[in-house]
Amino acid sequence: MARPIHIDLKLVAKAKRTVRATRNLDDFRSALAVLLPAQAGLTLQETADMLGVGTASVNRLQTRFHLGRTSSSGRRNWGGRRTSLLTSQEEIDFLEPWAEQAREAGLLVLSPIRAALAQRVGHPVKASVVWRLLARHGWRKVAPDTKHPKNDPRIMQAWKKNSPKLWLPCSERTS
Repeated sequence: MARPIHIDLKLVAKAKRTVRATRNLDDFRSALAVLLPAQAGLTLQETADMLGVGTASVNRLQTRFHLGRTSSSGRRNWGGRRTSLLTSQEEIDFLEPWAEQAREAGLLVLSPIRAALAQRVGHPVKASVVWRLLARHGWRKVAPDTKHPKNDPRIMQAWKKNSPKLWLPCSERTS
């Protein structure tokens, strides 16, 4: 059974005033998210269907209206990096010595970068964090060569010709 709804009459009165006065769609939706359940007795799902949003958004709209936040109050959008370890500039500064090493050697190994990042932030980090950090700054993982540098085609061909066959075709196994 659903929890009973507690209606704050002052909040409903404020929502009515907002619906009549506002010209902003976000503020209008927030006020309706409060009014529809209070005045029409709609459930959370029915309110979400009426407003064309999800049920979680209805709760967000109600909370925003209750706290007095308007669309012009400078609220933060949902996108972006909310849990970054370093700021963008700190990431650039962190990668600068590694960029020098990459220019000189032409190759970087992930584990030292990961260890240095863990030391910088003060706790262990996963390899995927480092890969995403590198990708954000335009670095990419270069696939290894298809052939080993010490590969000798003559030795390979000789091995293919002279190697014993340890398998039998399917037709010979049955007999």
